Amino acid sequence: MFLQGKKIVLGVTGSIAAYKIPHFVRLLKKEGAEVKVILTNSAQDFVSPLALATVSKNNVLCTISNAAVWNNHVELGLWADVLLIAPCSANTLAKFANGICDNLLTAVYLSARCTVFIAPAMDEDMWKHPATRANIEKVMQYGNKIVPVGRGELASGLIGEGRMAEPEDMLYMLQDFFADTNKPLLGQKALVTAGPTYERLDPVRFIGNFSSGKMGIAIADSLANKGANVTLVLGPSAYSATNKNINTIHVESAKEMHTTCMELAEITHIMVLAAAVADYRPNEIANEKIKKKEDKLTITLTKTDDILADIGKIKQPWQTLVGFALETNNEIEAARKKLKDKKADIIILNSLKDAGAGFGHDTNKVTLLNKNGTTFAYELQSKKAVAEIIVNSIIKHMHDEKDI
Repeated sequence: MFLQGKKIVLGVTGSIAAYKIPHFVRLLKKEGAEVKVILTNSAQDFVSPLALATVSKNNVLCTISNAAVWNNHVELGLWADVLLIAPCSANTLAKFANGICDNLLTAVYLSARCTVFIAPAMDEDMWKHPATRANIEKVMQYGNKIVPVGRGELASGLIGEGRMAEPEDMLYMLQDFFADTNKPLLGQKALVTAGPTYERLDPVRFIGNFSSGKMGIAIADSLANKGANVTLVLGPSAYSATNKNINTIHVESAKEMHTTCMELAEITHIMVLAAAVADYRPNEIANEKIKKKEDKLTITLTKTDDILADIGKIKQPWQTLVGFALETNNEIEAARKKLKDKKADIIILNSLKDAGAGFGHDTNKVTLLNKNGTTFAYELQSKKAVAEIIVNSIIKHMHDEKDI
């Protein structure tokens, strides 16, 4: 039991999602954790101190002091192995982002020396508001980890993003955190594309390429093994991810891949676009098999949407965007141009001139170009080893960005 004896301070703020917290505390206790709960004043409108005291087997703390007792916020901050704020309202998030200390929870947050997890909960419009996005960016820059929000029915009655993560998901997250402290991407949401796309000509034929998807799948596995919550958008491929925690979405065409990626991009911390997406698609798809009649067949093609460029246009400073460039001539110059034009943070350059690299192989030879101007060339090695290099470069980039 990875939580046995672990000391968890649980901060609860004013959100309807607070009704789930007694169940969450029961799960933590069942795993052997020691839990101390802090309630803000507004949280008490949604869940009672008595209920949480009963399930946690500890007094629930609501104020820094009363007539008889002073709750030492510094001591609480030092006691905890983890501070988890769930649910975290937009109001409390803003306080964390700006160092406002006006209650016991914010005082403990500013005193904590442990890892801090923040599980936001709010309506979709609040979640997507520029002020909230800026506050998310700030608290992440401070080293805090954001628990990804869910999508579903909200308190407003609308369907959208902003739901607090489910108690079971937060339990698994903490188990993973304590099971392996070498998970630097725990709490980070990642999107990886892999494989080819098929652009249909008719019911039996398509325009495609020779990508196997092995490189992107290896990156998805590496990200997940380092704690990230990974969604793999996979084109037609005979291969699949080995990490069972990866959510795989199968697509066929460039349009399907573009639509799926754009839906996920706004709530994703790390985006690695490794798929070999078709640059063009047929103008028309025949309903029946095209018969071989004429000596020549003319097919008119239309340019597909550029996933990397479109995500680059909406990318926020707290997000990391990685693209791939497969080149046959002027490789470095073309990759540098792509890095700048697509507003990526890192470009992974492949060359078809390198034996054992590119489509279909179990090995790869890459050059990494970073937006800070650095370039690193690596020798031919397994795609699994290359994936580790890429993911470690992403982690370094994220840390360097925080230090700016």
